[in-house]
Amino acid sequence: MAIPNEKLQQLLQEIDAKATFSQQQLVLVRQQLASQARKKRMLELSTAEIDALPKDTKVYNGVGKMFVNTTTQDVKSDQAKDAEAVVKEIDNLKKKENYLEQTLKNSQEHMEALFKRGG
Repeated sequence: MAIPNEKLQQLLQEIDAKATFSQQQLVLVRQQLASQARKKRMLELSTAEIDALPKDTKVYNGVGKMFVNTTTQDVKSDQAKDAEAVVKEIDNLKKKENYLEQTLKNSQEHMEALFKRGG
């Protein structure tokens, strides 16, 4: 039993719209992943630089438009918290990327199946 042309066309449009949306979101997620990876690398580098400093070195932390004198331990703990947040964000983005890749793959498979069945 063949699917009527109108219904087939409507299904194809819906699947195509979902595939297009997934593709666009996938591009955005990959850009966000790259951005988070850069943040993580910068935090690693700055932590390594701070570790190389002597303990009594004056360190300043930016607060708005001013800088506040702080200890290297405080800066390292702040950076550790930031790094933890970045790692969590990367994990979430990877999960989202996997979901979007699967959605895109399923949409493409559905479109191929409709073409084979309807055509």
